[in-house]
Amino acid sequence: MLIEVVTLFPEMIRDALRHGIVGRAQERGLLVVGTEDPRAHTSDVHRTVDDRPYGGGPGMVMKPEPLCAAIRAARARLPAGSLTIALSAQGSRLDQARVADLSSRTALLLVAGRYEGIDERVLEAEVDLELSIGDYVLAGGELPALVLIDALARLLPGALGDERSAQQESFSAGLLDWPHYTRPEAYEGRRVPAVLLSGDHAAIARWRLQQALGRTWLRRRELLAGVTLDAQRAALLQEFLREREQEGET
Repeated sequence: MLIEVVTLFPEMIRDALRHGIVGRAQERGLLVVGTEDPRAHTSDVHRTVDDRPYGGGPGMVMKPEPLCAAIRAARARLPAGSLTIALSAQGSRLDQARVADLSSRTALLLVAGRYEGIDERVLEAEVDLELSIGDYVLAGGELPALVLIDALARLLPGALGDERSAQQESFSAGLLDWPHYTRPEAYEGRRVPAVLLSGDHAAIARWRLQQALGRTWLRRRELLAGVTLDAQRAALLQEFLREREQEGET
């Protein structure tokens, strides 16, 4: 996958992407990330990329001329028709389904805004999609861009040591993940659930599904609206809730 990031802080993108799974994906040639700085497309001595908003108000707005030029320069390095995404608090919410859809593309262009925002004419002329990583405000779009790149890198074939990891993580099936344990079997009085030590793969799969359903019900109940609760899943969830109620009574 090829990704270009238009940003006023290219070093922030490059430094963050050197580590972990994303770094390994780049080393293996699975992911190539480039950057383009709008300041490189200014003509004044101060390299001005922002100005006061028309209509008044606090803050500054990213100017259209250098930003559009940077977007077009970055786009020229990508295949024709590549999607351009602006990371914005006004965008639709990024979720795993969207990440999975974007991971099927060969190239993306990400635009990281700064200040109070981007001149609307840039969004109208150059951007296909606006995405938000949550209902809060950040100083700029670099961190959301890094979040998106990290999420995409995990889904690239060959990026993970075990491809099943991406298939079994939270949200991959619309549910939160089940609890995970490793050695030792007992730690400060807390033991690994016996079923995980049983070697009974069917029982382990049943327990994990039940825990995923229960954890989703407890923590993110709204996610269950998008999950098909067949008879087996409904029974597992009810069993989880009964056991939890019994534990609360003892």
